Amino acid sequence: MAELADIFRVSATKYLEKYGQKMLPSHKRAIRDIILCRTAALGGVVYLCQQCEEFRYSYHSCKNRHCPKCGNDAATAWLAAQSGLLLPVPHFLVTVTLPAHLRKLARQNQKRFYGLMMRCAAQALHKLAKDPKWIGGEVGIIAVLQTWARDMHYHPHVHFIVTGGGISSDGKKWLPAQRDYLMPQKAVAKIFRAKFRDALKKEAPELFKQVSPEVWWTRWVVDIRPVGKGKTALKYLAPYIFRVAISNKRIVACRNGRVSYRYQDNNGAWHIKTLTAEAFMACFLQHVLPKRFVKVRYYGFFSRRRRDTLQTIKELFEATPTEEHRPGECPTTDDQDVLRCPKCGSPLLFVREILPPKHVLSWSNASPSP
Repeated sequence: MAELADIFRVSATKYLEKYGQKMLPSHKRAIRDIILCRTAALGGVVYLCQQCEEFRYSYHSCKNRHCPKCGNDAATAWLAAQSGLLLPVPHFLVTVTLPAHLRKLARQNQKRFYGLMMRCAAQALHKLAKDPKWIGGEVGIIAVLQTWARDMHYHPHVHFIVTGGGISSDGKKWLPAQRDYLMPQKAVAKIFRAKFRDALKKEAPELFKQVSPEVWWTRWVVDIRPVGKGKTALKYLAPYIFRVAISNKRIVACRNGRVSYRYQDNNGAWHIKTLTAEAFMACFLQHVLPKRFVKVRYYGFFSRRRRDTLQTIKELFEATPTEEHRPGECPTTDDQDVLRCPKCGSPLLFVREILPPKHVLSWSNASPSP
């Protein structure tokens, strides 16, 4: 079974010869990092299993956020680091989608559109949350941008984890949401659409003029569903944060210049899609985010400037830490840090470090060269 790195190794040279002059540096960097990930080119460490009497080589990861090999460890670390945000209340997953008519323009102006999507959708949620009909207070929100659908076509949307309740304006009372219901989806969609329209018109009038007026009258899509309390809700969100456009296990084959991969439709059925290697690379690279773009953002009392309010909320609950709610605790044990032989399970003994070579794969603006 092929991996993304294998496809890039075979196809990157021709791809860069054809498109290198027009490619973003972030796209070239993603190709390079994925190819080199966990190879001797990045250096590593040599261990010895005394039980098996065999050496084990552990090469460094590229740590590129678009690499399918680097996501699992990062998701686990993120989940542990967020323990201070946990509250023993219901949480909701809100998914806000950019309509199809705006996607071409969004792909051409990613940093601008993605930032507006996240900010305006969060503002829409806050506006309705402050309505006493639904909550009447300030909620906590974690937002994660995702740009692909299951078959890897361009489909920008934002996932939000929203607390099922908020803090009153005087900071003295927790106001719970209705059971298994946060707020009306259609109302959120209408407010999001209006705020996005106004913000785009004000901040990027040259882009606003390129949008057909009918976009502001079509139905925008928002989905809201309950996802449990505390750590359960964060576990639901964590995979979205570090998931990449396609995982290695979904790639079925790469042969004769064509790549086949699996995807699941909305009904749970699996399908196989086959593209030329060139089309596959282009499809993947369209989901590489702009350099330094922050895809995970915090709003309401989860934002860093409002963490004092979060502490007040915890005091209001006067909660005894439980398995689901342990603020500030990262559950780790010394045993988890011990590297073990994949063959016999014995602890591995450090032998030496492998330094990366002075010259590794790099590409100019014109074409790739080893």
